[in-house]
Amino acid sequence: MDNLSSQTRSHIMASIHSKDTKPEILVRKALYSLGFRYRCHYKNLPGKPDIVLPKYRAIIQVNGCFWHGHDCHIFKMPKSRTEFWENKISRNQIRDEANHYQVTLSGWRNLVIWECALQGKEKQDFDWLIGEVVRWILVGGSSLELRGKGKPTL
Repeated sequence: MDNLSSQTRSHIMASIHSKDTKPEILVRKALYSLGFRYRCHYKNLPGKPDIVLPKYRAIIQVNGCFWHGHDCHIFKMPKSRTEFWENKISRNQIRDEANHYQVTLSGWRNLVIWECALQGKEKQDFDWLIGEVVRWILVGGSSLELRGKGKPTL
C-alpha cells in the first residue's frame, strides 16, 4: 500500500523526466569540458541514445537503476501495483536489449553508465569514472558497462 495520497504520488511521478536527468547532465558537462562534442537524444538511432559521439561511432546511455531494473542497491521493486511495475520494467529491459542489438549491428559502440556509478552508497569516484569513459571513447572496445562499486565493471 502506498503511504502517499494519489494526488501527491501523481505529482511526484510527473516530475520524473526521461531525458536531461541530473546524472546525464553531469556526464555531458564533463565530456564537453574535455573537448568532446556530441549530440543528445539523436532521433536517427534506435532508443534515441542520451549521448552520441558521431566522430567515434559511440553512444552513451545513462540509465536510471529503477527504470531499467538494475541489480543494485538503488533498485527496489515497489510493494504496491507490483504486477504493473514488473511488466513496465521488464518491457524497458527488453526494449533496451533490442536497441543495443540494433545499434551494434549498425556499427556503433555502446557504453552504459548506471545511476549507481554516479550516486548512492556505491558510487564510483567521478574522476575515475570519466577517465574510464574517455579511455573507452578513444581506445575503443565494443561495449562497456559502468556500475557502482558493489559490482565489477563489465
